[in-house]
Amino acid sequence: MSKRGLFATIPVADLSRDSESGTLRRTLGPGALIALGVGATIGTGIFVLTGLAAAQHAGPAIILSFIIAGLGCVFAGLCYAEFASMVPVSGSAYAYSYATLGEFTAWFVGWNLVLEYAMAASTVAVGWSRYFTKLLDHFHVALPVSLTTAPFTTGTTGVDIITTGAIVNLPAVIISALVTAVCYVGIKQSSFMNAIVVAIKVTIVVLVIVCGAFFINPDNWHPFIPPNTGTFGEFGWSGVLRAAGIIFFAYIGFDAVSTAAQEAKNPARDMPIGILGGLIICTLLYILMSAVLTGMVPYQMLNDAAPVAVALQTHSQLNWLTIWVVVGALAGLTSVILVMILGQARIFLSMARHGLLPPFFSACHPTFKTPHVATLITGVFAATVGGLFPIQILGELVSIGTLIAFIVVCIGVIVLRYTRPDLPRPFKTPMVWVIAPLGVGFCSVMAAGLPKETWSRLVLWTLLGFAIYFGYGYRNSRLRKEAAANGTPSSINV
Repeated sequence: MSKRGLFATIPVADLSRDSESGTLRRTLGPGALIALGVGATIGTGIFVLTGLAAAQHAGPAIILSFIIAGLGCVFAGLCYAEFASMVPVSGSAYAYSYATLGEFTAWFVGWNLVLEYAMAASTVAVGWSRYFTKLLDHFHVALPVSLTTAPFTTGTTGVDIITTGAIVNLPAVIISALVTAVCYVGIKQSSFMNAIVVAIKVTIVVLVIVCGAFFINPDNWHPFIPPNTGTFGEFGWSGVLRAAGIIFFAYIGFDAVSTAAQEAKNPARDMPIGILGGLIICTLLYILMSAVLTGMVPYQMLNDAAPVAVALQTHSQLNWLTIWVVVGALAGLTSVILVMILGQARIFLSMARHGLLPPFFSACHPTFKTPHVATLITGVFAATVGGLFPIQILGELVSIGTLIAFIVVCIGVIVLRYTRPDLPRPFKTPMVWVIAPLGVGFCSVMAAGLPKETWSRLVLWTLLGFAIYFGYGYRNSRLRKEAAANGTPSSINV
């Protein structure tokens, strides 16, 4: 590949100058960043996917699936923390890839981050819709099924798309629009709203764990790993692995923290605290919740988009808690949508500043100091996809996009240690030559466990991304234009 080729890298110094551009306000401290991570993580994973993954893939061994996914996240999170303290910009894994593995890889990662963030917002909006209908049921109000379910789903092959007869998932569209409006106004207001919501949902999750523990029947944990049905991913150890890949969706919150680096007061100190602090809290809550739910009822009963409510309704003594769980789920899912839209808009901003997307993506509101155009585009996309497609398709796409981003970050931190060992690193990944490969290994195994249909959709998504890159990004790259103007190679060493 020539020095003006696809793998030109952008200097860390240039990324740092971008972070000091002043267009975004530095208002977030370590507490707000931890809350941002918890806000993005405690949501669909704990209120929706825990039950579905247990019922369809892992049984009570969903606990092991969360541990496997959590370990992969710890390894990747340590690598993220080094990058976030060293390169405090809003582009997350995209920016880190640009500094280490080159422009083409950065585009590939950035394009997959759209799967992670925009698709995640859509996925969570679908889960929000299910709990919202539960809330309406409590007050004996029923919306038409045609307005609360997706009009499209997968056919018998898993790849083809068929119609369901529904019109649109209207609650998913409405919540996406409302959260987009909050994100448009500003990061400080969004952070304040997120902190309130996080406090509500964590309190309710702890209540469920504590109260539900008194109703655990150990017999429900046997067999702990149900025997495989003969199909890969349906129980047995392959089911544990499949479930780990699916619920990995639940752990994307700490990546969302890294997208707010440009709005952190002291990113060198606060970003590692925000990333790792949120990850530890959420992993502990996930493991405890999955143990309680599978202990309260047989895992087969959790095959519902509102599994926590199902488990509580099985025990009449806990009926009083059901309505609060629904409220907590709605609050929790709302905060996840908020963080996902915040994160995606800031990734678009970073890519546009580098010329890989049209400049309107990087426009910042003169009053609110937010990437308002990118926020609106993200919100419209999330509302449209969430209104049209079911949670199964969306959740698996989010997981594979996230896993790819994590793998690239783990590789990138090793590359930068080798190419630029002199760069200041306020936080250093401990035992990086062990931790980073373990991150790559864990994430790769989980990605391999996802359904082949998900990989097929990833290929189609990637081809679309390549078409956009070669049609616009390659020709308008700021790095390539500056190199041509200065008569210097475009693969400037970092």
